[in-house]
Amino acid sequence: MTRIFLVAVACLVAAPVPFASATEKRCSNPGAALGVSRIVEIDTKAGPLFGDFSKYEREPRFLGPKEVVLTFDDGPMPRYTKPILEALDKFCTKATFFYVGRMATAYPSMVKEVMGRGHTMGTHTWSHPLNLRRRGLARAKDQIERGIAAVELAAGQPIAPFFRFPGLSDSGPLLAYLQSRGIATFTVDVVSNDSYISSPSRLAKRTIAEIERNDGGIVLFHDIKRSTAKALPAILAQLKKRGYKIVHLRTKSQVTPIAGITDQLEKKRDKKQASRKGKPKPLPIYEALAPSTLVGGDDEPSLTELAPEPRQRVKSSAEATATAPPQSSVSGDDATSVRRTRRSRKRRARKKKVSTTSPKVPSTIGSAVRGY
Repeated sequence: MTRIFLVAVACLVAAPVPFASATEKRCSNPGAALGVSRIVEIDTKAGPLFGDFSKYEREPRFLGPKEVVLTFDDGPMPRYTKPILEALDKFCTKATFFYVGRMATAYPSMVKEVMGRGHTMGTHTWSHPLNLRRRGLARAKDQIERGIAAVELAAGQPIAPFFRFPGLSDSGPLLAYLQSRGIATFTVDVVSNDSYISSPSRLAKRTIAEIERNDGGIVLFHDIKRSTAKALPAILAQLKKRGYKIVHLRTKSQVTPIAGITDQLEKKRDKKQASRKGKPKPLPIYEALAPSTLVGGDDEPSLTELAPEPRQRVKSSAEATATAPPQSSVSGDDATSVRRTRRSRKRRARKKKVSTTSPKVPSTIGSAVRGY
């Protein structure tokens, strides 16, 4: 009997599965849950580009009115990631995380927990350089590939071929490279500005206002920010109250890391573990859940499949940055749009000044990444 029990436990540890049993308990009240109304499953082999904040040609918006995709960058950081996961579980909803390789290497158990709770895992380079496109093509590719290898190694299972540029600083050659690798790139439609707003109440108010102005969209947060962890429950409650629906991103395939880079990271990891005293902490065991737990009831989310065609990335007529989206996405008459664009440029200049005096990458386990 003891032998059978040990074999069963070993099987659970060896086979990663998508959802955590903790989520099932929190999805028992569909009336209070925000849930997931729709799953968008993306075929990434053509290397599509989604979201408004890019000067390059993008795929058509796949979100309808009052639909929102929740995304979190730069993590993990357990003291903030954990309460963010709890808030998402409380509202029985799902998000996409774009993780930095260094951070994933520092907190592998947190990466496993994010995926164990049924969220989608993408990547955000190895060390979060804000001007990736200025580093030269070879160094930029290494940042992308090292980040993919590190996050997958930390996860202990395949991750999604989803990528987001630090600072949303994309380029034609790098988009072409990601396309050759079958990786989808995500910019954003709504910036919460949680990198610069320390007050949870102000952050919640601004985020909801921006979502309302944009009628939904891909929303950018960071799970390394205290204000985000504190504000998220209020934000999710307001989305529920105002009739917004959450769309969860999924993929038909996984990204394959470059073997040589994975080997390097594994050797470093093994060397570090060998130098530690004592035994490593056991990893949590996650149990599979029925898909219906996404919405907290008997109804399953609808499924939309996207399979964009390959395209040559060219600059669009309306340039966009992290603080100034294309004018076509700004509501109001032409005069109002111009005034908003000018204000956005001024804010961008102030933020650029702030970012030059702040650390760009996590140099230690406890340090945080500023910016996008």
